[in-house]
Amino acid sequence: MSCCHYYASAEGGDTAFSVDTNAITFGKGCLAEAGDVAAALGIRRIALFTDKVLAKLPHVETVRQSLIASGLDVVVYDETRVEPTDTSFKTASRFASEGRFDGFISVGGGSVIDTCKAANLYSSHPADFLTYVNAPIGDGQQPPSALKPHIACPTTSGTGSECTGIAVFDLLAMKAKTGIVSKYLRPTRALVDPLCTHSMPKNVVAASAFDVLSHALKSYTARPYSIRPGPDRPSERPMSQGANPWSDIGCRESLSILGQYIDRAVNDGADTEAREKLMWASTLAGIAFGNAGVHLPHGMAYSVAGLVTNYQPDGYPDEEAICPHGISVIVNAPSVFRFTASASPHRHLEAAGWLGADLLGASEDDAAEVLSSRLIHLMKSTEMPNGIGGVGYCDDDIEALTAGAFPQQRLLQNAPCETSESDLKNLFVDAITYW
Repeated sequence: MSCCHYYASAEGGDTAFSVDTNAITFGKGCLAEAGDVAAALGIRRIALFTDKVLAKLPHVETVRQSLIASGLDVVVYDETRVEPTDTSFKTASRFASEGRFDGFISVGGGSVIDTCKAANLYSSHPADFLTYVNAPIGDGQQPPSALKPHIACPTTSGTGSECTGIAVFDLLAMKAKTGIVSKYLRPTRALVDPLCTHSMPKNVVAASAFDVLSHALKSYTARPYSIRPGPDRPSERPMSQGANPWSDIGCRESLSILGQYIDRAVNDGADTEAREKLMWASTLAGIAFGNAGVHLPHGMAYSVAGLVTNYQPDGYPDEEAICPHGISVIVNAPSVFRFTASASPHRHLEAAGWLGADLLGASEDDAAEVLSSRLIHLMKSTEMPNGIGGVGYCDDDIEALTAGAFPQQRLLQNAPCETSESDLKNLFVDAITYW
């Protein structure tokens, strides 16, 4: 167990951690198993969630034909939005309510899977929209009971949404992202087919990979579960419980895979081995952060994505400005890990080594610079934007970015050190440009 002293007991801290995950099938061609899986779950009428681009690709048709061959009544919903909003969640929920489905299947990236989670939630347990949204933005209430079966089939190697009980969206009135978090949102099953990665555009591979990197790095450096106050009842222990020995295993392996394969997967579309490895890293990191939670870069990313006005990256819809989640996260990461390294320098230095940094002669005093420099190197080699300035922000935007990120207390409080509003502002300033 790495760095055991990290989990030393604290007065009033939790004395146990929980391991929750869903059933996962991983392997080439496993999308064709969707029909048998759905039938075994007792589903007879199923809503197939995807988007208009994916609906034209073979992955969706493979799933649809498998469902039909198993005798299921299949209705396709292809109106999901890349980087979903509260409006698109509500539209999908109406479709789910009116369709009277007894199960769901999602085929797509995190946006599709998260939309399907929300549709399942609000059609199973109708409520005012903000009822289940994270506090303090929403009421933060938990659903009263389990949802209908949901089979998640990721087509990108990034979000890990197929393994988590989290659904993220843009709250349009607030101009920032937030989310819904509940163990009941975690899909019942996941079918993870690495063949889906072969056709991904270069920039989508890069953004997805940096989402994976962020999940693993933040889960590994999150505050330890033993520091978080113990719950009044075991059933109230949060999913984002902090770093723990179980999640450490997935984080370590995921970061090692990324260090070896991220550059190859992004810069050589013919390197199918590297791309498939990233899908495995995504699954490992998804399980890890589904039990540990992430922290500051994700909270900052919610306002970076929500306030973007003129950024349109290659490989994504060009109808409007968009900052894909993996990009909105990684542009903050070097700034954040310079800040958090002093809280757990050993872990930050270990992570840098797994990502491929040369640790020869490095001490824990060098952890902040070694890790941030390695992240910047990977960003440059994969042509990611140069900080938040690379996606259109400047000094004049710092106040608005901070105002959008500071309410994300679920994420900020999972960081390994206290973060004031002034700290957050300084982190955005440091993130404007790196090279």
